[in-house]
Amino acid sequence: MLANKCSQVWSCALSGFATTVCLQPFDLLKTRLQQGDGKARLPQVHSSLILSTTRDIIAKNGLRGLWRGTFPSLVRNVPGVALYMTSLTQLRTFLARTPYFALVKKYPDGATVNKNGSVLPSLTSQGNLMAGATTRVAVGFLLNPFSVLKARFESNIYAYQSFSGALLSITRQGPSELLRGFLASSLRDAPYAGLFMVFYEGIKGEASYLMPASSSSHAALIHSVSAASAGAIATLATHPFDVIKTKVQVRSEDRYHGFFRTIGTIWTQRGIAGYFDGASLRLSRKVLSSAIGWAVYEGVLMFMRTT
Repeated sequence: MLANKCSQVWSCALSGFATTVCLQPFDLLKTRLQQGDGKARLPQVHSSLILSTTRDIIAKNGLRGLWRGTFPSLVRNVPGVALYMTSLTQLRTFLARTPYFALVKKYPDGATVNKNGSVLPSLTSQGNLMAGATTRVAVGFLLNPFSVLKARFESNIYAYQSFSGALLSITRQGPSELLRGFLASSLRDAPYAGLFMVFYEGIKGEASYLMPASSSSHAALIHSVSAASAGAIATLATHPFDVIKTKVQVRSEDRYHGFFRTIGTIWTQRGIAGYFDGASLRLSRKVLSSAIGWAVYEGVLMFMRTT
């Protein structure tokens, strides 16, 4: 049992490492688009703004500039992904023991086992929503200081020279700086994680009616497509809070101090469009990371279950 849990943690950590390194440019560009202040970008089309930002970064720092902030991202995401996915599985296993949250799916032929190749506990929509939201917010609270550092390293507003120096700097400023942006992060992460689990399990279940998993590769395809679809829906529904979080964490002006003040500032300067800065980049990153991460995680669990 202990060996299986250790394997789960390591598989999650490996998944977090791979997706963070490969997809860091998406996060960097998203932060650069979201950090802006005022109406300067109105004449530009969103796609051209992404291209011009990319060219500027490469011109100043070379290709490696697109991976600035990778280390704080790894410090945030590797333990974060491992802690989130293993804790989520444990919580879902616990909830599956209660009649209210447990769900036994019955298929047309009378079978009750999952035909999508999943070995995860089956919960009702309420159970999936609660498990995803609770776990994500708890992990987010623990790792919020690293989320602040991640955003600031990706921004070009701060001139941090080292990760340890940056961590010491915000630690000296007290708990308010360490937890900066946590409210916005929670309002983004709770519905994101809850909606993701509801749609992931729902899409995965419906897909099993159309193409029951007949092999491990077939099951991996179902998991990838289901996770990518769920990630896209949850990302679009929660993106405004991601913009608010970034501005609260990287801007030092008084108009960005506080959740509600930042909402008002964005509305005054940009209107509704301001809440969707970087949406295409975050959408791309979430779709890819969800597809890779959940396929790997469920694949490892299936492998351990059959060995």
